[in-house]
Amino acid sequence: MKKMVLTFLLITTPLIAQHAWNFDNMKVPQTYPQEFQALAFFISQGVTSNFYADNDLLKGQIVGRLFSANTTATGTQAFYFEQRLLPFFIYQPKLLDGKAILRASFEIDWTWGDASYGVGGNFGSAFSADQVNIQTQNVELELIPSKGWAINLGLQRLFDTPYNPYRTVLGTMLNTGYRLAYWGSDGVGISVRNDTDWYRWKAGYYQLYENNVQQIDDVTLWEAIIDFDITPNWRQGLSLWYVYDRANGEGGVSILGQGLSSLLDDYNGVAQFDFGGKPYKADIFWLGTYGNYNAEYNLGRWSLNAFAVANIGTASKEVTSNNFEKAADIFGVSANLRGGYKYGQTVDDVISADLVFATGDNNNIQDKKYSGVITGNTWGSPGAIFVSTGAYLLYPHANVVNRYISAVPDLSNMGLGQFGGTINFSKSLIPNKMMGKIGVAAAVSQVEPKGGGSFIGFELNGKLAYNPAVFMNIELHAAYLSLGNFYDSKTTNGGKVNRPDNPWTIFTTFKWLMF
Repeated sequence: MKKMVLTFLLITTPLIAQHAWNFDNMKVPQTYPQEFQALAFFISQGVTSNFYADNDLLKGQIVGRLFSANTTATGTQAFYFEQRLLPFFIYQPKLLDGKAILRASFEIDWTWGDASYGVGGNFGSAFSADQVNIQTQNVELELIPSKGWAINLGLQRLFDTPYNPYRTVLGTMLNTGYRLAYWGSDGVGISVRNDTDWYRWKAGYYQLYENNVQQIDDVTLWEAIIDFDITPNWRQGLSLWYVYDRANGEGGVSILGQGLSSLLDDYNGVAQFDFGGKPYKADIFWLGTYGNYNAEYNLGRWSLNAFAVANIGTASKEVTSNNFEKAADIFGVSANLRGGYKYGQTVDDVISADLVFATGDNNNIQDKKYSGVITGNTWGSPGAIFVSTGAYLLYPHANVVNRYISAVPDLSNMGLGQFGGTINFSKSLIPNKMMGKIGVAAAVSQVEPKGGGSFIGFELNGKLAYNPAVFMNIELHAAYLSLGNFYDSKTTNGGKVNRPDNPWTIFTTFKWLMF
């Protein structure tokens, strides 16, 4: 019987596939797709700042929270140049009439003069160079069985948005949906999406970590998200994510591991659950909704965007061999509200305000409850990138190569929660050619750390940008963060007796997106 079923599948599957994909061997396409395309994004910048990593082994590669286990500190002026190239290669064979696309993207980073004749990412520009340093971002196949459908298979963008990241500009990703605040990285798996004139949906399965293939010790993620056009200006979305974590903190980023009890948590500024060194199991759901009204000022002068997410779940720890008991019930909420007004003729003539809220927890899981927020930063470095607030030091920004760091890099703020926001005013000095921006940011913690207060800090920043050619930018940025009494605590300031020096940075950047 099994042989008959297998024979039937082998015979009929090609026929079904050809019918579903609507292939016609006699058809001559009206216009052939370009078979091979090469794109690249180049960024180089000169930076001076007063924060750095104390640990020489990191060699300037810093990710996560300022003053965390990544050994970042303030007090000594640093000056350096850094550079990144992101090449993209796309192959779309004419034979399949545009119904299959292979994409591969890579990353080559370095700080000028860092290393040569070695092996490892983020290095390679010292004298004589010759470093083996290319890093793989994505290798994925997109299948298009019919109009509006797409199946992405392999190592791909894992973003908290229904939009296809390979067909959507980054600005849309950063200003709609959940703005990459929950999931914003790369993951291997399969995703299916369908786009119509008035709704879009996406479902996906990702293997965040495969430990031993013969054991149940993996981390997997399921997602479902749908997005509706309520009016021409208003889009409303609903989402569900589920993480199944049985890896006990293993895997992930180098020796740091990943998961609720790993060393990665302190690096990334998320809550580190105290399981007493015991193995654990976790099942976590995220239920969310968002709304976008004229998000990119295409149909009017006013813009409004908002999201709200609740993470719900349980975590259990081992008490005896293969015997687990509940260690914590998980329930946390975050919300974001962003509004803006375009007072001039370009999208650079805008004033906007951005508010961020996240619940916190005051005793970790000692009471067998965790009331803070959890994001992808618990499993990746970074796993979520909330870089569109307009801040530089209080919240993270995207003009980075080897140093992605801020006071609050994650919505959870170490699990303590937060209430903060930014106000940004930008003006087109020469329409579509030169613009300037000034901004402020501030935040308070929902829970005071031991020995410290609730005020995290106040930031003042500015930017001047010039576009000498299409998709080419020359920019000057500056930011200063006045630290609050939140950093009187040794828990938050890197174990120091006194509050650290206030961080600041000035950098100039050259960016070019090449087609």
